[in-house]
Amino acid sequence: MNRDQVIIRTSVIGILANVLLAAFKAFVGILSHSIAVVLDAVNNLSDALSSLITIIGTKLALKPADKEHPYGYGRIEYLSAAIISVIVLYAGITSLTESVKKIINPEVPDYSPASLIVIGAAVVVKLLLGRYVKATGEKVDSASLVNSGEDAMNDSIISFSTLVSAVIYMLFHISLEAWLGLIISGVIIKSGIDMLKDTFSRILGERIDGELAKQLKADIASYEGVYGAYDLNMHDYGPDRMMGSIHVEVPDYYTADQLDQLTRTIQTDIYDKHHVILTAVGFYARNTGDNEAADILNRVREIVDKTEHVSQMHGFHVNTEKKTIRFDIVVGFQANDRHAVYEEVLKKVQEEWPDYQIRIVMDSDTSD
Repeated sequence: MNRDQVIIRTSVIGILANVLLAAFKAFVGILSHSIAVVLDAVNNLSDALSSLITIIGTKLALKPADKEHPYGYGRIEYLSAAIISVIVLYAGITSLTESVKKIINPEVPDYSPASLIVIGAAVVVKLLLGRYVKATGEKVDSASLVNSGEDAMNDSIISFSTLVSAVIYMLFHISLEAWLGLIISGVIIKSGIDMLKDTFSRILGERIDGELAKQLKADIASYEGVYGAYDLNMHDYGPDRMMGSIHVEVPDYYTADQLDQLTRTIQTDIYDKHHVILTAVGFYARNTGDNEAADILNRVREIVDKTEHVSQMHGFHVNTEKKTIRFDIVVGFQANDRHAVYEEVLKKVQEEWPDYQIRIVMDSDTSD
């Protein structure tokens, strides 16, 4: 079963479970005059709608790339996750309004043993459903499923709180329904806001996972003739649809044919192993058989290592005949003025070799 089939199957299970729970809770809530239980039932219906949106989003994301969208429609899954977040947020605001009304004009709940059994069963079902949906979402990298799973687990906590409130009322005749509805509303609203933040973060473009970045660079650096892999830039066009580019350092005597073969090998192997498309592989030429260049490299490295906020230097090359020095530095985002750090390095290197033309490229800290 492929990724899309897993998402759809999991969403269908979520729809069936939530519709059944909503029907039971609504029945119990109306009979017992419990606003908390009724709101919980409404929340179950919103969960079922969320699962339906997940299915629709997954189907739309499968559309093949076309002229208008050459990278495909994979990001629709992030939009569907954002819609689910808005639904959750709306449900929280609605329940907040209803809870405030009940605080102003309270109703006395009427619980029965049967209603408590239904609520208790709902706690177990939602907890198991939430864990299953979230775990599946993390496994297949589906933000929509993860959001639905987290929401379901929150529901289990909310239902448990409703159960506790019912027991307190039956034992001490103290009604906490409206106030519990207020708390439920706060939990739902916070959950919706957190989901929106996470989803928008992915749409904006997040830093590539640190472990994946390290593994990619290590795999690429393991090829014969490759001294190191740098400048990994990744772009997310939907779950399991990552494209990017990287630079590798190779001997300065490599021919165009050797570089072409190396590029194709790297691209094929990385896609087969990590399902990452490297659209471009750039090259840095490393000096070979030049002792003077090696001495200059060591001295420049000392200068760079002593400069605050510079985390790496790479792509170093010296041409002693044309008197040029070129290299890249990675300046961390923690620097207040990244350009000032760049200028500091340039000034120090230029002072050390005043008769050389210094070319430094400032890279961003885009990956681990």
